[in-house]
Amino acid sequence: MSWLFVILAFLLASIKTTKPKYQKVSVIIPAYNEENTVARVVEVVKAVSFVDEIIVVDDGSSDNTTQEALKAGAIVINHEVNKGKGEALHTGYKNAECDIIAFIDADIHNLTSKKVEEMIMPILLGKTEITKTKFARESGRVTELTAKPLLNFFFPEISFEQPLSGQFAARKEVLKKINFEKDYGVDVGIVIDADILGISIMEVDIGAIEHDMSPLADLNNMANEVVRTIMNRANKYGRVTMIDDIGYYIRMSIVGLSLVILGLFTIFFVKFIPLSVGVIITVIGIIAAVYYIAKVIIQSIIMYRKTPRANLFKSFIKVHFPLIISMILLLLMLSTFLGAATFENGSISIEPNSRNLIIFTDQSSDNTVSVRGPYTVDSAIENESNVMRVPSDAMMTLGIKANDTIIVNNEAYIINDSRSFEPGILRLPLDVKETFNVDDGDIIQDSRLVDVFERSTLYHHYESDNVSVVEKFDIGSRQSGSWTYEVIVDNVSVGYSSGLFNENESYAIFCENSYLGSFVYSDGIIEDQNYTYNDHQIELKFSNTNSSSIKYFDNDYFIDLYF
Repeated sequence: MSWLFVILAFLLASIKTTKPKYQKVSVIIPAYNEENTVARVVEVVKAVSFVDEIIVVDDGSSDNTTQEALKAGAIVINHEVNKGKGEALHTGYKNAECDIIAFIDADIHNLTSKKVEEMIMPILLGKTEITKTKFARESGRVTELTAKPLLNFFFPEISFEQPLSGQFAARKEVLKKINFEKDYGVDVGIVIDADILGISIMEVDIGAIEHDMSPLADLNNMANEVVRTIMNRANKYGRVTMIDDIGYYIRMSIVGLSLVILGLFTIFFVKFIPLSVGVIITVIGIIAAVYYIAKVIIQSIIMYRKTPRANLFKSFIKVHFPLIISMILLLLMLSTFLGAATFENGSISIEPNSRNLIIFTDQSSDNTVSVRGPYTVDSAIENESNVMRVPSDAMMTLGIKANDTIIVNNEAYIINDSRSFEPGILRLPLDVKETFNVDDGDIIQDSRLVDVFERSTLYHHYESDNVSVVEKFDIGSRQSGSWTYEVIVDNVSVGYSSGLFNENESYAIFCENSYLGSFVYSDGIIEDQNYTYNDHQIELKFSNTNSSSIKYFDNDYFIDLYF
């Protein structure tokens, strides 16, 4: 067995262990007359264990910034004259010998090692290629009044809280792809370039930062430089064209699509406007929509070819979003019309059918809003000649439910649910279709359902515990003056229902097919009823809801109770 151990030893020796490549980190600190704070910033950065190099770029200071930085242990590179923050950052970037660079302002009073680590660590861990900071501070006027509005207009996909934070870190290799501005536009320029080029950026929160407050004159210069940078990038990356030319074409395309929708709506739903007017509006809309959509497509292709592809898609979606929604709306409308088209005897008939929106204003329904129908008539299923399969929405409209009995032309049929894969199919036996005067393929809107079922008689049931109630009513045109009644047995509510009673008529109540009593609807009043049956106390309570109903209660057989 010793030879097995020898082989195992060779195998273990042959396995190569790979250590993660060491990543050298440099911190660049641009400084201009910052002798009071630069040394402390350098000391804080030196305390970060993974920082290998600290470079202070003295941008033509007239105070002791260089001496303070050198005493603190930083490498110092001097500009003979003040060239601007962007040039200082670029000088540090060119001279840094590293894999990762962090840029930190020299005037931060409360900088801590933890803040520096939070800037750099996501890059070290491979989570992103660039980090930019956000933090709480009193200023930010340039950001809120210039940078954010312009970025939102020209680069809507960029949504950082603080695009001008000033503190950021990046892999040196990705910075080679970015154009460093010479002034305060450097921060927003890096953000825009990175986004357009598809370089990953992460915004990290480093808490509160205490900066020296810039005077108003400096803020004015900063705002001008930021605006210039954003506008230059917008021109360079074709965003002005996108907003200007393409924006105009998109607006005109939407006008054209809206005219098409208006014309189709006029043709099918507005009776007092002549058909010719609707056709003219539709044709004009089609011509305008086709022309301007073609313009949008051509301009988009031109811009897409000359702009880096990375995050352009996000902006395209946001800019084109209104046009996309209008086109979807038109497509849905056209699909509705095409779905309602039939070809028969050499003619094309288009009869769109819509669903019925019902808003309940009383408390008689568990729902407040319901959308129902339309329903397509079809033949009864084989071996179901005495069964009607009715969609659940139609049952709610008719006030019935599964297993109820319906009498049509003196024939009894059982109500059953539509099959799960036929939610809008109304399956009727042949005799019922003849009585209702409908054929296979007919589409019935929910609002017309009552007209189709009018004069049908229903035995509708509801139950609670050991008591069930069957009520009989006819379906008729909707009328106001409905009453609600509640059945209470042995002080327990069985259920309630509502419908219409005829004035001065007597209504019979049964219990297990035996006559129990009757009541009269007279002078707009129905008295509550109390009965006794086999030691059961039965109570009927009536209330005038004055709502509308399609249910006309039968006076010879109002309800029948079963125990």
